[in-house]
Amino acid sequence: MKMAELGQNELEGEEVTGNTRKLKRVLVGAGARVLFYPTLLYNVVRNKIEAEFRWWDRVDQFLLFGAVPFPKDVPRLKQLGVRGVITLNESYETLVSTSLYNAYGIDHLVIPTRDYLFAPSLEDIGRAVDFIHKNASHGRTTYVHCKAGRGRSTTIVLCYLAEHKHMTPDSALQFVQSIRPRVLLARSQRKAVQEYWKRKSDHFAIPSCTLSLPSSDEVLITDEDLVGYGTGDTAPKEILVPGEADSAKPPIRRLSFFFTSSKFSRSCLACSEP
Repeated sequence: MKMAELGQNELEGEEVTGNTRKLKRVLVGAGARVLFYPTLLYNVVRNKIEAEFRWWDRVDQFLLFGAVPFPKDVPRLKQLGVRGVITLNESYETLVSTSLYNAYGIDHLVIPTRDYLFAPSLEDIGRAVDFIHKNASHGRTTYVHCKAGRGRSTTIVLCYLAEHKHMTPDSALQFVQSIRPRVLLARSQRKAVQEYWKRKSDHFAIPSCTLSLPSSDEVLITDEDLVGYGTGDTAPKEILVPGEADSAKPPIRRLSFFFTSSKFSRSCLACSEP
């Protein structure tokens, strides 16, 4: 009888927890919608008045990442060699249609992901990484973007660098932050990078890493939550100003990766790319 009561209590507890997470997900989604245009305007203004506040940045020869493009920016992207775009925005955040990209000979992969506290699923991360790698293998550039080029797009870039450039998550983050200092990962995005790296490490029998997640009052996002910017007409002039990477490396806020092997980075460099 006591065992039955205990089991029932556990089920009820799981149901309450699940409902709480769903409620938080809904509230975050509502807040993201309300904040989309004010924060987009904020980014546009900073881009116009601060030379170092670039709309996008180049990670390597065939990879760019940054903020949501406007329709008028598509020709510029093509001039930069972009032949593939990965959009991590939800529909209300998306300012360029797939048909417009296709009209310029640009493939478009859409992975709708809720802003702020959420990350793409591991399966979607894998699709995005393969998309980038396939384009790079044929000499084509991919542009990965979310709303501001801080969290969701950074998640994809880190996983690509870890898998195809033989970087640890820590070294990949430091490299990306040196290029785009304002990148910032949410707890769920850090967790997604860790889990994606662990999956690939296990597959290739590479020493795994352990990620220390700092305690905070952030919403706890589970694997279920990981599955989770509307239109604008024109962008202010000179909104896109790609530039060279800043040399400064500001402190990385609320994110730290710790690895068990000090020889790990060098051992990865000897691995062959799949």
